[in-house]
Amino acid sequence: MAGVTIRPSTALLTDHYELTMLQAALHSGAASRQCVFETFARRLPQGRRYGVAAGTGRVLDAIEDFRFGDAELSDLRERAVVDERTLDFLADYRFEGDVWGYAEGETYFPYSPVLVVESDFAHGVLLETVILSILNHDTAVASAASRMTGASGSRPVIEMGSRRTHDEAAVAAARAAYIAGFASTSNLEAGRRYGVPTGGTAAHAFTLLHESEREAFEAQIASLGTGTTLLVDTYDVTEGVSTAIEVAGTSLGGVRLDSGDLVVQASEVREQLDALGATETRIVVTSDLDEYAIAALAAAPVDTYGVGTRVVTGSGHPTASMVYKLVAREDDDGRMVGVAKQSKDKISIGGRKYALRRRNAIGVVEAEVLGIGEQPVSDGDDRDLLVPLVAGGEIVGREHCTLRAARARHEASMAELPRSAHQLSEGRPAVDTVFLTETP
Repeated sequence: MAGVTIRPSTALLTDHYELTMLQAALHSGAASRQCVFETFARRLPQGRRYGVAAGTGRVLDAIEDFRFGDAELSDLRERAVVDERTLDFLADYRFEGDVWGYAEGETYFPYSPVLVVESDFAHGVLLETVILSILNHDTAVASAASRMTGASGSRPVIEMGSRRTHDEAAVAAARAAYIAGFASTSNLEAGRRYGVPTGGTAAHAFTLLHESEREAFEAQIASLGTGTTLLVDTYDVTEGVSTAIEVAGTSLGGVRLDSGDLVVQASEVREQLDALGATETRIVVTSDLDEYAIAALAAAPVDTYGVGTRVVTGSGHPTASMVYKLVAREDDDGRMVGVAKQSKDKISIGGRKYALRRRNAIGVVEAEVLGIGEQPVSDGDDRDLLVPLVAGGEIVGREHCTLRAARARHEASMAELPRSAHQLSEGRPAVDTVFLTETP
């Protein structure tokens, strides 16, 4: 139908063993047992003080599109991945359970139940891989992006890392970075698919295409107007700035620096622009920036930062190390019992979790309180963290995953964290996670 976008199935974006576990559970009769799965990180990346949950909206799309059509079933049959009984189950698969989670853009800490899936084993286990692949990537990007926007203060940051990652990861990264406060992206598909603002001007190739830098600048100004940003470091920065103002006049929108000692260059270029009367011309800096480089530029006369490689790769931590664990299941008597993995260094905590953010009298977070088996009692100004996302198989929580809502949630969540959360120096999580056991 014209105007209707049909998304591909996400059913095979999974690991082989999800299906073999399903087949064995169908055989044993345990597939129908009610279960609770939780997605969490046992620890934050080394030295990080908080994380930012992102990708939830994409998870909801993935759950909605998790369908085994003729093509998927034929492939599984031809490769003898599972038996016919399991294929019959998959042919009718529709997730019918409930999902709760942290609103997209929310900060999280070790063991925070970022996503809670309640369903029978068969329906819940199949979602593990696709949920983790989305949340681990998007959360890693958003967590890095948040540190960068925190370091940049009121100065905007542009995401421009598409050429440093997988093509689809680039689109997801642009979305995640925008949630964490980036102003725009260079990726046009992120603009089309998610509505992330896009922007861009010219690279060194455009300057090298022409016989001279002046000719390149004249062509760009003639096409894009004086509000554009000219790249001035292809040859000599000082000469490039002079040429830029001669061609565009003092109303030139901006100049971009992409190499060298950016702190020194930005100061020199600012002085030169002001001396030429271009006092409103902005200075944009790029070149392998991360949160530490941005912080080092805080005292420099920089107006905008452009970040590529470091944001799309999580600034050294390309995964959030989240896991998807069975924490409760129905026993033979129909009661829900907590279950947990006890392997060394990979401990999980049994029981369905309910999350509360404990705040003091002035609204600063004091603890991440997790009730096991029941909701912790608020002391009056605490905040519930889990919001409904899927109810009875129906998506109900998209309002928590829009870009506008996610950006607002991120900003509000960051504002209530203690000061230590905003430090870039290595340290322990800014907020302790406290477990409350179920009352007898």
